[in-house]
Amino acid sequence: MNAISPRRWQALIVLAAAQFMVIMDTSIIGVALPDIQRDLGFTQNTLQWVFNAYVIAFGGLLLLGGRLSDLLGARKVFTAGWIILIAGSAVAAAAGDAWIEIAGRGVQGVGGALIAPASMTLLMRLFGHDQRELGKAMALYGAAAPAGGTAGVFLGGVITEYLSWPWVFIVYIPIGVATLLAAPALLPAVGGRRGSVDVLGAIAVTAGLALAVFAIVRAPEQGWGSAATVLELAGAVVLLALFLVIQRAVREPLMPLGIWRTPGLATANLAMALLGAAWIPMWYFLNLYLQQVLDYTAFPSGAALLPMTITVMIFMIGITARLLGRFGAKPLIVIGLLVLGAGVAGLSLVRPDGAFASDVLPASIVAAIGMSLAYIPAMMSAMSGVRPEESGLASGIVNTTYQVGSALGLAVMMAIATVQGASELGNAAKLTDGFQAAFIGAGVVAAAGAVLGLLLMRTPKAGAGAAVQTETESLGA
Repeated sequence: MNAISPRRWQALIVLAAAQFMVIMDTSIIGVALPDIQRDLGFTQNTLQWVFNAYVIAFGGLLLLGGRLSDLLGARKVFTAGWIILIAGSAVAAAAGDAWIEIAGRGVQGVGGALIAPASMTLLMRLFGHDQRELGKAMALYGAAAPAGGTAGVFLGGVITEYLSWPWVFIVYIPIGVATLLAAPALLPAVGGRRGSVDVLGAIAVTAGLALAVFAIVRAPEQGWGSAATVLELAGAVVLLALFLVIQRAVREPLMPLGIWRTPGLATANLAMALLGAAWIPMWYFLNLYLQQVLDYTAFPSGAALLPMTITVMIFMIGITARLLGRFGAKPLIVIGLLVLGAGVAGLSLVRPDGAFASDVLPASIVAAIGMSLAYIPAMMSAMSGVRPEESGLASGIVNTTYQVGSALGLAVMMAIATVQGASELGNAAKLTDGFQAAFIGAGVVAAAGAVLGLLLMRTPKAGAGAAVQTETESLGA
């Protein structure tokens, strides 16, 4: 039995801060994107790689990060992840051209993929002795993710406006150094165990996802039926199929395929993928609309999104968990995706001469409520049916699914927006046409998720519902 650490609550602050920073890294660059585009020469179409390079590396390598945490020891992997994240942040901040910026963002994603699963392992080691303490720790740790995602939008605006865009990356360096200094004293030295690492599987799935996004990004200019697009998409399919073959063949796979026999896991992951594919494109194009059409500078743009971020925080921490305990996951997922779709559809009515109060604020609040209603129930639904020894794997899968859905959704919506004129910088009417098309596409994805959830998701039996209620009561405490 593990000794109880007297400094476990101080350690939780370090772990929650790490989770906050890793998730914030996906959103803090949003408001800075136009400045990055101008200074580094990104086209409107390739700008999304500043976001996608991080998300693909992070999502594609999360399962590998979890496996390495098991084999090498969680604190060692946590430390290595921060070293890598600091290095990637330095590269991204100092980048003088687009490809170096993309490389730096990819390195940041690798660091995040090591930090996130190692943090969860350390948390379980620190608080696994007491279920009530574990529930409180999980609530605080879980709240750090939406807090990081939502706070990043506003902080990115403040930093970009009053310093400059490289500082959205530089900020990670002193925080990373402080975390590395605190880790040896606060975090337990979790031992590893013998086993093998499925490196080929990790390479295949990450390369397959990257190639799929690359093909979709380039398709508008190359043509969807061109030989290059067809070959790139075919290559992505082959790599992802190879990943599945490897998982079946190797002795210790990253993702044992048998876990997909868990009731409800596949449908919950489908909901998470479609949620990411709707929410992230909405957030991305709303940033661009505010700055490229309404001519907001970085700080007003970040402030304009603050009501949406506050709504997400209020619902995720104070409301959704209680509703989940009362009504169960399926109704909230279906209703949340429908509300998200309605909010995004409202944003499709933005005008070239629009105003924040009428064109952005109401619809963005509705979308934020929908996202907040669906996210935690989908996460809990994915975790509720797995065996305790598979909880880490299930957590890694559902987080990977959300990140992959985000990257593919953004690539598809950017392709749609480009066809409708979103690449014509300086032309407010054309830009708005393109952004409207992307919002419509994201709304359709959310609505499709709601329909599929209604048709495919099962309502848990009474015993399962009670178990979920017990967990969510601790989340809402």
